[in-house]
Amino acid sequence: MFHKNLIILFVLICLNTCKSFYLPGIAPVHFCPSSVSNDHCQADVKVFVNRLNSADSVIPYEYSYFDFCSNNNEESPVENLGQVVFGERIRPSPYKFTFKEDESFRFVCDAKTYSKDNVNDKKKIENLKNAIKLNYQHHWIIDNMPVAFCYQQSDKDQLYCTPGFPIGCYINEQLLGKNGCEKLITKPVKNTYYLFNHVDFTIDYHAKENDWGEKLPNEAGRLVKAKVILRSVKHLPGKSGKEAFVDVSMDLPSNLTANFQIRYSYGVKFVENRQVKWSSRWDYILDSLSDPKIQWFSIVNSLVIVLMLSGMVAIILLRTLHKDIARYNSLNEKQKDEEEEFGWKLVHGDVFRSPCCALLLSVFLGNGVQLLFMTLITLLFACFGFLSPANRGSLMTCALVLYVCLGTPAGYVSSRIYKMLGGESWKRLVFMTSLMCPGCLFLVFFLLNLVFWFLGSSAAIPFTTLIAILALWFGISVPLTFIGAFFGFKKMTLQLPVKTNQIPRQIPTGSWYTHCISSVVMGGVLPFGCICIQLFFILNSIWGHQVYYMFGCLFVIFVILLIICSETAILLCYFQLCAEDYRWWWRAFLSSGSTAFYFFGYCAHYFFTKMESAGVLSAMLYFGYTFMLSFMLFLLTGTIGFLSCFWFVRKIYSVIKID
Repeated sequence: MFHKNLIILFVLICLNTCKSFYLPGIAPVHFCPSSVSNDHCQADVKVFVNRLNSADSVIPYEYSYFDFCSNNNEESPVENLGQVVFGERIRPSPYKFTFKEDESFRFVCDAKTYSKDNVNDKKKIENLKNAIKLNYQHHWIIDNMPVAFCYQQSDKDQLYCTPGFPIGCYINEQLLGKNGCEKLITKPVKNTYYLFNHVDFTIDYHAKENDWGEKLPNEAGRLVKAKVILRSVKHLPGKSGKEAFVDVSMDLPSNLTANFQIRYSYGVKFVENRQVKWSSRWDYILDSLSDPKIQWFSIVNSLVIVLMLSGMVAIILLRTLHKDIARYNSLNEKQKDEEEEFGWKLVHGDVFRSPCCALLLSVFLGNGVQLLFMTLITLLFACFGFLSPANRGSLMTCALVLYVCLGTPAGYVSSRIYKMLGGESWKRLVFMTSLMCPGCLFLVFFLLNLVFWFLGSSAAIPFTTLIAILALWFGISVPLTFIGAFFGFKKMTLQLPVKTNQIPRQIPTGSWYTHCISSVVMGGVLPFGCICIQLFFILNSIWGHQVYYMFGCLFVIFVILLIICSETAILLCYFQLCAEDYRWWWRAFLSSGSTAFYFFGYCAHYFFTKMESAGVLSAMLYFGYTFMLSFMLFLLTGTIGFLSCFWFVRKIYSVIKID
């Protein structure tokens, strides 16, 4: 009885503790009017600006690149490793409010004047026009919450909210702009660039009590929504307030033949909203970005593929293979001599013969295991909410740190496989495992970073960050790979169920479907089919700059991908052995690894259909990063296929009696 009471007390303490638990970096902030501000709540509501990017271009830019009103008096928030690698540049802005104090009109900064005789001023105007034409988007942040832009879609009744909003609108020959922005322009004129230089903020706050029903401090509240309404207006010189507005949109000159002036202004309104809780304040944005029905369709589609493959594997293992093994083991020695062997049993003396380029195969497998563990652990953390979109940069930071710290399994697996294959160049193996694949990725990344540096993009990684990445690589990952390889070589060699003949047997000419190229082409179709729907959302998140948050669905799809890669590789390996072709080592890796080739093709299709306005440099950067992702997917899926086939081959040859 005492133990039961102790357990109940422990559970109650845990529940009470959970009520005040928040993930790092996303704890709620209390705001209150300036008259009652204290240590528990603050009155100032600050707006931070992030980089500007476009779905039509791969090249992002910092907020100051386009000569908007900036705030250089305050320090920028500290950025984590993931934010720096992703090129997020969060800077303070001159937009500042006081909680519950509405403003109908206020200028942000002094007027921006552009001289007709100044070359730099002409360049700034051209940069603005190009950005408007490519539909570059602002990304502003209030209380770690994106400032949303909501508009009505033509084919839907509900509002569509995005975490970014355009800096302007370009009206084409049909008097239309992207995303229907022409509706925000007064009397639009074709072939004209309009700048949104006035924003009206609407900030919702949740007061009186928090999500757990506890009372908040006096007159305090938590921000739960932040929206903007865009306007393109001209301001009368020397005027303030609403009298400064002219009912004419701010159009940029086609040629700077006279001095030109731009003024930026804003208004803000605070609204109490008790319907939205602080814990669900991102939902109105996230619900606009995806349809749950599509996610269920993606999972059902993948499950159908799994069931189909599982049925085929079950038929082979439980019927064909089982009958073959039972019949073969029931024969006595005289009958075995009289009956000629056929199929997969005939190559038992060569099936474990060491393949060509065994060193390279071992290196690929070690790096594939490293990526496999990194992906699994990262997705698990994301499913538990530790890597939510509100915790910016956490996903990339977690992935990089895990990859660096998982050098030990990479070295261990590569050394075990290499030792089993009879390799002796252990020093070369360790160096290649720790340096070759990460080195290829870093080289491509460095070359792409040089292009970003040349373009002045915010995605350019600072030199100090590159040094930090190299320090993590050579200071942690490489030594851990050496440690893993040391323990791998110390272990006994993996025992194989059959002995290898000294003289390799001749491989007969097989059918077209047992050819290596056919196996590679067919091997990646089904794994790619199970992930293609999720790929669309992931690519939209990376290149369309939308928020990806469906980590639960992604984890399920990833597990299904592992199963499909394993079953596909086993099926193709069985057909190959039945054709008396014992060269399964590389083919097992390539058949499932070919999923990466389909992934690259899909990314190319996405580029030419979704980013048709991108230039040559954007294409080069896009396909450079796509190559990096495809190479990692190649190592990951290839390793899954190889390990599955290795288990399968060892299993079937360990249950037959061979002298």
